[in-house]
Amino acid sequence: MEFDTIVAISTPIGEGAIGIIRMSGPESFQILDRVFKKIGNGTFEDKQMVYGQIMDEDTIVDEVLAVKMYKPRTYTKEDVVEINCHGGLVPMRSILSLLLDKGARLAEKGEFTKRAFLNGRIDLAQAESVMDLIGSKTKRGYDLAMNQLEGHLSRRVRGMRDGLMTLMGHIEVGIDYPEEDIEDVTYPEIVDQLEDLEKQIDKLLKSANNGKIIREGLKTVIVGKPNVGKSSLMNALLKDSRAIVTDVPGTTRDVIEEYMNVGGIPIKLIDTAGIRSTEDVVEKIGVEKSKSYFNEADLIIFVLNASEPLTDEDLDIMEHVKNKHAIVIINKTDLEIRIDESLINMHLNDKLILKTSMEKEIGIDLVEKAISDILLDHDLEINQNETVSNTRHIHLLKTAHQNVKDALGAANSKMPYDFIEVDIQNAIVNLGQITGESVENDLLDHIFSNFCIGK
Repeated sequence: MEFDTIVAISTPIGEGAIGIIRMSGPESFQILDRVFKKIGNGTFEDKQMVYGQIMDEDTIVDEVLAVKMYKPRTYTKEDVVEINCHGGLVPMRSILSLLLDKGARLAEKGEFTKRAFLNGRIDLAQAESVMDLIGSKTKRGYDLAMNQLEGHLSRRVRGMRDGLMTLMGHIEVGIDYPEEDIEDVTYPEIVDQLEDLEKQIDKLLKSANNGKIIREGLKTVIVGKPNVGKSSLMNALLKDSRAIVTDVPGTTRDVIEEYMNVGGIPIKLIDTAGIRSTEDVVEKIGVEKSKSYFNEADLIIFVLNASEPLTDEDLDIMEHVKNKHAIVIINKTDLEIRIDESLINMHLNDKLILKTSMEKEIGIDLVEKAISDILLDHDLEINQNETVSNTRHIHLLKTAHQNVKDALGAANSKMPYDFIEVDIQNAIVNLGQITGESVENDLLDHIFSNFCIGK
């Protein structure tokens, strides 16, 4: 498969010492030759940088280092050019514009990685791990993404898919050639193989929650009514003034998200608007968003004001916190205590309750330790070779797991082979969508549209 020649800026736009422009496709070398003037004795050996100038007719555009990478040993398996120029908006865009004028096309989001997939250099799971690698927030997340880029997950999934295809082949022989003297696969043999495959998928799925937390972070939502100290708590945990803090209730009207690192695990801290009844249109939208984030949270930090009696709003939040993994914080303990702690203990007797004063910086270390202990309880020491973290992969594994269970049920009931075959085929298709063997173009476009331009 051969494509046209694409080009894009591969480094972030902005001021910097160096910017990189990447070009891939059959005309890459010819287009570079039209604009590059060599200085000195350098020659374009494979992957050897050459010093020179980018020229627009007789005008020097920039002083650069350029490299030609010969197919197929490149990222896209095509001829690739990279130009290292001065960083900054003007030089990079000037060179990009010139390359477009000379015959290249501006790359779409993720098109370089998409070509690496389409040209067979990597499979779809590995392609998606590229963005996980770029977006990793901790070393552990980076290690997991690198592991998947190297193909460990793909090999596990492909092995399970191959096992199902072999089994289906044996079943089809019995269906298509019943009159031939060929030994049929028996129901007990089908059951044994399906049970083994079900266990393999189940083992991967058991790692999914931990893998997702390492990839995306433990989603920790700070909730409470207005002016109890939610934003102060977030700032204290981040050790930065990220959220606005005032004495005016309702200051936080939208959701604020930031990451902190605890033992190599990203904690996605979410400071929400205070939950209360309000006629303010903007604040009302913020409150609704707070409730939505509350339902999706892995961990709730519920903040109460020690200097006020419990209100109906506090009690309403308590009812929702009951069934969540939560830490309860009684804040503003430096003021006169007016809250009924016995009522809190009665409603939330199974929750960890901590006392703090954000104003006096008391108890913040206890909150940090509580979050760290919760992470330890998650047992996030994972086997990198047996961990799935991508939401799309998890969904497909769950669907394939159900397909195998359905096939197993049909085999145990000694239903006709055709019924078993349908479920096995569905499992094969779903596993193939992870690695790309059975993926449709619309899905490919959607996946790569989430990449950045130049990757």
